[in-house]
Order: sequence, then C-alpha cells, then structure tokens
Amino acid sequence: MSLTLHERAQYAGAPLASPAPAPAWTLSVRGLGKIYGDTSEESIAGTGPEFGTAVSPNTGAIVAAWGVDLDVAPGEALGVIGESGSGKSTVLRCIAGDEPATAGEMLFTDHGGSTERLDQLSPTERRRMRISDISVVYQDPALGLTMDVSAGGNVADPLTAAGWRNFGRIRSRATELLQRTEVPIARMDHPVKAFSGGMKQRVQIAKSLANDPSLLLLDEPTTGLDASVAAGVLDLMRGLLEETNVAAIVVSHDFSVIEMLTTRVIVMQHGRVVEAGLTDQLLEDPQHPYSQQLVAAARG
Repeated sequence: MSLTLHERAQYAGAPLASPAPAPAWTLSVRGLGKIYGDTSEESIAGTGPEFGTAVSPNTGAIVAAWGVDLDVAPGEALGVIGESGSGKSTVLRCIAGDEPATAGEMLFTDHGGSTERLDQLSPTERRRMRISDISVVYQDPALGLTMDVSAGGNVADPLTAAGWRNFGRIRSRATELLQRTEVPIARMDHPVKAFSGGMKQRVQIAKSLANDPSLLLLDEPTTGLDASVAAGVLDLMRGLLEETNVAAIVVSHDFSVIEMLTTRVIVMQHGRVVEAGLTDQLLEDPQHPYSQQLVAAARG
C-alpha cells in the first residue's frame, strides 16, 4: 500500500505542522522520510530505535530516515549527530537535493524572504537553488571540487554559473574567499589535486561561500583529517559561521565537532530523532540512553 505525503508524515508521528514565523527560520523540515525499497506502511513497521534496526523485517526496505523534524534560523548552526547508519547524512542529502525524499515537507526561506518548498522543486530548480542559495561541504572534497581545476577556478565555477561574466570581478572574489579560508594566494592557480586534505577542505569551504548562500550544509567536514589539521579547519568554520548570517546544518559522528560549531543538536539512531536540545545542555545532561552512550564515548 502506498502512502500519500500527508499519511506518511502522520504515520511517523509527525503531522505536517506549521513552521515558525518566516523571519525566524531559513529551513523548516517536517516529517522528513527516506526509504530505500518498498515505501509502504509495512516497511515502516518494525523499524527504529525500539527495534534496533532500520531494515524492515517485512519488506527488507531500509528506512534510512523517518519523521524527522528540524528548524534552523539565519546565523544559527544546528548539529545532527549519530553513528554510521543513523540516518544523519541521508537527511542532509535530502535537504541538499542529492536524494529525493520519500515523505515530508521542507520549507526554505532565502536572504530576501522568498519561501519555497524544496521537496516540490524540479531537478532544474534544485540545481538553480544549489548555485545561488544552498551550499554543501562534503566529507570527501572530490564530491565538491573538480580536482584537475585550480583553486581559483573551483571558486569561480559557482560565480560563472550564477551569471558573473567579468573576469576581474570573478578573480577578485575568488582571491577574497581563498584569503578568508587561509589558502595561500600563491597557490591559487594550482590544481587542487596537488593540495593536502586540509587545504582541499579549505578550498571547498571557499567555494561554498562564493554566492553568499542562505543555507550551508556541512557533511562530516573534518573526518579523515589529522587532528591538528581538523582543529584548524574547525577554527576556520567557527569563525566564518560567526561572521556571516548563514544558517548551517552540521552532520557529524563526532561530538567535538558538534560542540565547537553548533548551538542546538538533534541525535539520530536507526533513522529516527531520539533527542533534541541545546548542544551544551545535551552534552551536560543527555536524557536518552543512546545520547548518554555517545556523550560517554566522547568524554572517555
């Protein structure tokens, strides 16, 4: 049996609620769900934290995320944390448009106050949104950069896609952003494939800021980096988030990343949100047993 959008959200226990007043949020998500395989009600039953699995015992479908609600405001960073397979990156990919959501609604408001339903946009409209309003920093820089192109060329790419045509202006903007992200300007014309992992991430961050997005999505941005390099990248990102009015969602399995970058956090397990709250309060006094395990592991 196929479920309608509204039925799916209701079944998840997350009816399509009215979001906060428009000025208060950049992104408001209600009842977001993503199922790989059979999308019927039979697939949802028997999954989630209480059953210890995201794999349907009835159909074999993977309920990667279900009934997820979140809001993030301009100038705010929201963390999404959980172990591998918890659904956190799936949520990010659905918001970014890399994956179509199975259920739910995603309302996005840009800097100018224009609101759109991301889940109802065509692929062409989503690509336009990714050029002008929504940027992603991936765990693997190869997903966000063209490795054979120079650092400056990578930053210039979203500018030209947005209609910039003056070479001098493009070059100046790329220089400004690379300086901001502490990429040596002497290496501006070098292909990024020759850069270290940390430097590639800095170029990717510079590229993500090119068109002053309203929403920045960070997917495990320091995983795979040496501790000292990761610390430098985190310092950079924290400074940029404090300087700008961008709304950010930070996905990570690492509480040190969430603690450094975010003010609020949601915890995911087996595709469901099990706890949500202020980052410092959740770290100090987690309520859900799974959250307690994550915090204990981080403190240990």
